[in-house]
Amino acid sequence: MNRAFSRKKDKTWMHTPEALSKHYIPYNAKFLGSTEVEQPKGTEVVRDAVRKLKFARHIKKSEGQKIPKVELQISIYGVKILEPKTKEVQHNCQLHRISFCADDKTDKRIFTFICKDSESNKHLCYVFDSEKCAEEITLTIGQAFDLAYRKFLESGGKDVETRKQIAGLQKRIQDLETENMELKNKVQDLENQLRITQVSASPAGSVTPKSPSTDIFDMIPFSALSHQSSIPTRNGTQPPPVPSRSTEIKRDLFGAEPFDPFNCGAGDFPPDIQSKLDEMQRQRWLVYCFHNFKQLILKAKP
Repeated sequence: MNRAFSRKKDKTWMHTPEALSKHYIPYNAKFLGSTEVEQPKGTEVVRDAVRKLKFARHIKKSEGQKIPKVELQISIYGVKILEPKTKEVQHNCQLHRISFCADDKTDKRIFTFICKDSESNKHLCYVFDSEKCAEEITLTIGQAFDLAYRKFLESGGKDVETRKQIAGLQKRIQDLETENMELKNKVQDLENQLRITQVSASPAGSVTPKSPSTDIFDMIPFSALSHQSSIPTRNGTQPPPVPSRSTEIKRDLFGAEPFDPFNCGAGDFPPDIQSKLDEMQRQRWLVYCFHNFKQLILKAKP
């Protein structure tokens, strides 16, 4: 391992100061992960961390898991670790919290740095795999430290508080972005649940009941399933009452009362015959209504 920040007056950096102070330098790498270390610096410290994370990587690789790719954005304010496609910030390592940075001379793809976590105050070692840019990334972080130190000397330390405030705002923005993403996911889940509920509540093939149609006299067609007393007319008027029979009993030439099946009791006939008689009675009532309405229409004509 090699320390990256030996500042020399004749050091020639690869990036312009404006690129790191006003913008950032992006790099793509594979993120092996981070692990807690006991010391804030030291070659042996990072070597043990790299060995530990490499072993974890081999286990994940045997299980079919791929190493996640990340984008690094390096500036004088720190190192941001982002998801390459969504640009979601996964880690924001402020520069004044980074205490050590090195690349592995035995494995030129590996580079690492140690950063003190702002919440737990623990020292975490971040390990990355870059096939071509490991040493360049390490030198870029070293150049960011050099520029930040020079800016500190030029301002007499006055901008330290400003940088802390900026770092706090960046952390707040990151938290808000994470919260916003979680809320979007919850809203999406609720919309999916509502859509599933609506589909299950209205199964395919269901038919909305329609109001019964009427005939030319604005009457609901007769149905054998409904009783005559439960059929109001569509225009709001009640059907005319069935005319009462005369109390005078007529007799035939033999002196016997004429047979009238509609005056017989319900218990005088078997159920099948009684149901037919009831049907005849309903039909008789409909004929009577039809006749009365026809008379009303004829009278209404000029």
